[in-house]
Amino acid sequence: MARVAASGHPAARARADRRSWWPAVWAMGLAAGLGAIVIGLAVSATYEQRLDALLREAAALHDTLRREQQVVALVRDPATAIVALAGLAPAPSAHARILWNPPVGGLLVVAGLPPTPEGKTYQLWAIAGKASPVSAGVFGVDAKGGGSLRVSPLPGVGRVDIFAVTLEPAGGLPAPSGQLYLASKS
Repeated sequence: MARVAASGHPAARARADRRSWWPAVWAMGLAAGLGAIVIGLAVSATYEQRLDALLREAAALHDTLRREQQVVALVRDPATAIVALAGLAPAPSAHARILWNPPVGGLLVVAGLPPTPEGKTYQLWAIAGKASPVSAGVFGVDAKGGGSLRVSPLPGVGRVDIFAVTLEPAGGLPAPSGQLYLASKS
């Protein structure tokens, strides 16, 4: 009976009410904390993905800058020659230029070539005297017939008399077999 009488007292009722709220307060606090952790993890994952994307973009820009610096060095070198290639029967309006420096390599830039048929690729050849043509690489062109090829130094080729471009099977061949599209003068 004393308990009933005490529970009727306003102060006792207030204490009992306060005690009944604590579990709810703890539960809400715990839920808020867990919600904050989940949101924090989601934001962290988003930022990590963005950071990874930025790192990949920075690496790509670094590679582009390095290639551009190589081209600038090639152009600035007095030993670099600029060789013109003219279009032949399959593409008479095509033309190209190659910046060529034997110890460094070069850069071929083409325009006006027909789109590459499926299963085919254009291949650049370096010809020195009576020696067999040496492959200098393969390349494709865009819808307007433009393209480029960074050419590495050609081992065993001290000088090049003629540069030529043929259409070859995809991946290129060790010796030219296709039709000649571009050639420089000897």
